[in-house]
Parts: sequence; C-alpha cells; structure tokens
Amino acid sequence: MTELYFSHPDRPPAKIQPLKAWRHFRKLIANKEDTEQVFHIIAALSGRKFGEMARKFWETPKGKALLESNERLIDMLDDHDSIKKLPAGTVGRAYVEFMEREGLSAAGLEAEYAQFQSSYPVFGDVVERYGDRLRDTHDMLHILTGYGRDALGEQCVLGFTYAQNHNLGVGFIAYAGGLELKYRVAKSAPIMKAVHEGYRIGKAAKNIVQEDIAALLREPLADARKRLGIAEPVTYKAAHAAMRSGGIDPYNLLAPAV
Repeated sequence: MTELYFSHPDRPPAKIQPLKAWRHFRKLIANKEDTEQVFHIIAALSGRKFGEMARKFWETPKGKALLESNERLIDMLDDHDSIKKLPAGTVGRAYVEFMEREGLSAAGLEAEYAQFQSSYPVFGDVVERYGDRLRDTHDMLHILTGYGRDALGEQCVLGFTYAQNHNLGVGFIAYAGGLELKYRVAKSAPIMKAVHEGYRIGKAAKNIVQEDIAALLREPLADARKRLGIAEPVTYKAAHAAMRSGGIDPYNLLAPAV
C-alpha cells in the first residue's frame, strides 16, 4: 500500500506571492468565468493556516475515515439520477436543480482545476485531498447558504469559505472582488457589508467540508441549515434590493442601467 503523507516531503513551504496573486486577479476580473485564475490566486497566497486546518481535520476520526476511504465526491455529486430519487426539499434535490439550471458539474470544476494543476506538481498527500474536498463542495455552498451565482453571491460564498478554511487566497478574492463590484457598478449597495456577512456566517457555522456529504444530501435543506448554524444572508438580499432600485440587475452587473 502506498504511504499516505499528510504533507509530501517534496511539497515546498507555503509562501505568499501578492504580486502574482494580483496579476491573476486582474485576469479574473476581466473574465469572471475564467475559474482557473481562482486556483492561481489561491496557490499564490497559500499560507500555513490552510495546512493547519487540513491537519486538524485529518486527526479527527471522521476525517481519517473519509480520507482513507478514497471517497470521490465528484462521482457522488454528479450522479444526478440517484440524487433525484431523494425526497423534494432535501439538500440533494436542491443541489441537482441548481447544478442543472446553471449548467454546472463537479467534474467540470475538476477539469478546470486540472488545467491549472498542469503547471504545478501533484503530491497526492492529505493537504491536496483536503483541497480537493473543498473544491468539490463549493457549488453546494450556494444551496446551503442561499447565495446565488451572481457576482456578489460568489464573493459572499468565498467570504463564507475563507471563514471556514482560512485560505488567504480565498479571502483575497472575496474582499478584493467585493471592492471591485462596489466601486465599478454598485456604489450605493452594501456590497462589502454583504461579503463580510458571508464571512461572519461562515465563522459561526459548522465546517461544511468536514461533513459527511452523502448524509448531508439526504437531509431536508431547512433542517441542514439549522443544524449547521447557517444564518439567513440578510445584507446580501438588501444589497440586491439596493441594486435593483438603482436600475442594476444583480445577475448582470455589466448591463447598462435602465
């Protein structure tokens, strides 16, 4: 059996490269669908906190069992036919409806990550697998938190994720992206308050990436939000209302005001 390292001996120490992160952030701003840039930013700002979170998870009985099982979340999450057999109102049913409506798949996100990964070595260690788990559960966070796939919703989800997993790159994208929205298209809306609300909600909630995802899919959505301690995103909704009152479509922020 191949030895499973927590952190592979060849893995370089985490380092902060702010200029590299900024270059990739500008590319992301130019095309928000260019998800590969997100991965570059995260790599450029990989601090020690994320590794510490991965170690903490690994040392729990649940974490060790999940990681040793070699569970591939994308296989489970993309099995829409099986998930559709769950009762209406469950996390799984809401997730599949969201993914099909948005034309998304867990495998598609993995493929985008693979393009980024081609520029970096693959270590196959526990830190990497924890990161994979975080990537594969990203779209589920939209369902659990109530944040949409609009530009602000994405920033709020990233604020939530930063609070839960302490990855500096994720935090940078959340707040820098929020500032970009604030000053380019929605000066009167509480954009930064909404992003920080996402952070506060994530900090108060249980860590989603450490949940038993198969069990979570079967849980009624309202019950799951209550159990996980996920509060309603009040400021996010207020920001949407403020944008609409100013003639701005929150789901198309580059459209001209009407």
